Amino acid sequence: MKVFVLFCGLALASASFGQSTQSDAAAKPVKAKKPKKGAAAEVGSGVGAAATGAAKGAADLATLHPIDAGVDVATGAAKAGKDVTVGSVKGVGKVGKGVGHALKKIL
Repeated sequence: MKVFVLFCGLALASASFGQSTQSDAAAKPVKAKKPKKGAAAEVGSGVGAAATGAAKGAADLATLHPIDAGVDVATGAAKAGKDVTVGSVKGVGKVGKGVGHALKKIL
């Protein structure tokens, strides 16, 4: 019985030494979560992509590169369409969420 108590005491003591201390946890860098873009940021990104594509297209057209101009404008429009669509969907989702909260309070 004494051997069993001694063995359990040693097992508990060794387990406490294996735990990390506060200084070990402070030494490890913590990765910060990147905040998600909101609906307005997505729409703004789309407008920026459209403006960039139009500007590149105008520059290519001015330097007599009509094919590149068309490609740049089309690329900007595609990126803008994607970002504006994502922003619109997020906005509709937020409106729906707000309406749901309002109905929950009423009912």
